Amino acid sequence: MIAQAATSGSVLRGAMPPARRFWWALAAGFASEASAVALLAVSAWLIVRASEQPPVLYLSAAVVGVRFFAISRASFRYLERLTGHDAALRQLASTRADLVRRLVPLAPDGLARTRRGSVLGALVDDVDELQNLPLRVVQPLVSSALVALGAVVLVAFVWWPAALTLLACLVVAAAIATLWGWMSGARAERAIAPLRARLADAVLDHIGSLDVLTAFGAEAQSRERIARADADLRRAVVRRSGAQAGTAALVSLLAGAASIAAVLVTAPGAVSGSLTGPSLAVAVLVPMAVFEVFAAVPMPASAWRQVRASAERIPDSLPEAPPAELAPETVEPTGDAPALGDGIRLQAAGVRWPGAAQPALHDVDLTIRPGERVLVMGSSGAGKSTLAHALVRFLETEGGYDIGARSVHDLSPDDVRLTVGLCEQHPMLFDEDIRQNLLFARDTATDAELEAALDRVGLGPWLRERGGLGARVGERGALVSGGQAQRIA
Repeated sequence: MIAQAATSGSVLRGAMPPARRFWWALAAGFASEASAVALLAVSAWLIVRASEQPPVLYLSAAVVGVRFFAISRASFRYLERLTGHDAALRQLASTRADLVRRLVPLAPDGLARTRRGSVLGALVDDVDELQNLPLRVVQPLVSSALVALGAVVLVAFVWWPAALTLLACLVVAAAIATLWGWMSGARAERAIAPLRARLADAVLDHIGSLDVLTAFGAEAQSRERIARADADLRRAVVRRSGAQAGTAALVSLLAGAASIAAVLVTAPGAVSGSLTGPSLAVAVLVPMAVFEVFAAVPMPASAWRQVRASAERIPDSLPEAPPAELAPETVEPTGDAPALGDGIRLQAAGVRWPGAAQPALHDVDLTIRPGERVLVMGSSGAGKSTLAHALVRFLETEGGYDIGARSVHDLSPDDVRLTVGLCEQHPMLFDEDIRQNLLFARDTATDAELEAALDRVGLGPWLRERGGLGARVGERGALVSGGQAQRIA
């Protein structure tokens, strides 16, 4: 799974649903495509045999077969879609959850140097692309290849030269179509995932810094950057679509060539009388049905290149292990807040940001007794935010850091944050009501407990004016003031 993935191969293995769940889709896909070929073969035999006006009794089995294969084709197709997408989407949810679990220990300070668009692209677009591995690569290849092989065997029972001709046409079509798709669209397919991430970066930078861009007159240049990224992505998508259309056209031409070759091969047998009319129809028309099924085979090559590009981006977007400057998650959380005791104490503490050459703080001594209020002052870059992030265990602390009588190095960072909290200058509120934003801290709290918490931070009268806990706060707290957002947080 992603939590242990260091290579694209690990990501790809994690994207495949377990065999016990996915084999239903493979079996249903094979049955649906086999029914399509069988439907045409039985129909061809029935039409030609009926033209010879035999007793109806000789046709009844074929009539039943036509009805059976017509119904089973649609039924198995529905079952294949249902089971295949269920297995792929279940695995997709697991894959995305594993990726989030790998992100959580890095947030917030381990992601400070990571572009948000790249992480967002990996979490959303690249993970979404992984569902195409079972649905558009494995399932079509397995089902279509088995059906094509079965059709060749079927034709061999009718007229073996026609079977050899069909097999040769299938091999040539697979080679030519795959080679054409690689030559015309491989570069565009591999470029789509990075270009999509670049567009996401540009849009996020523009929206997140719109006020600054407007103030300095750089908003137009930012929009141009978005437009260029969008144009590059659009060109890559168009090239990929053109390559896929060319592949489909080649397969169609080769399907016609296979039908003509089938006629040429079977004609001597029909003339000599060694091949009956109904058998001739089967040998000539089955290649048409096989190529209709086979048309899906070259497409997995295109889907595979895109899936592989996304799988390569996912581990590249995140470090294999959290930076050493972050507080390690080596101790399992217990859910018990460490007792404050005689307060918080730092002794000769040093703190370093990930990737920084020099420590942001060193030899810091700080003691905060219960009930005390301490104001930390300093110029920009002096280390005030660094100290706050160290106290809540976003960053590792070299030296001594005790809460009460216990060292934080013996505690889980999550447990430390049950005693030491942080209200940042720009808190994150979700576009939900006040109740839900508070429940993120403790989902078992009652409405009375939530209202009491708001009363303690001076928001009781404001809450009643807004109509209670069901009032919305807007996207990122847009409907509340900065101070109110901080107190809610």
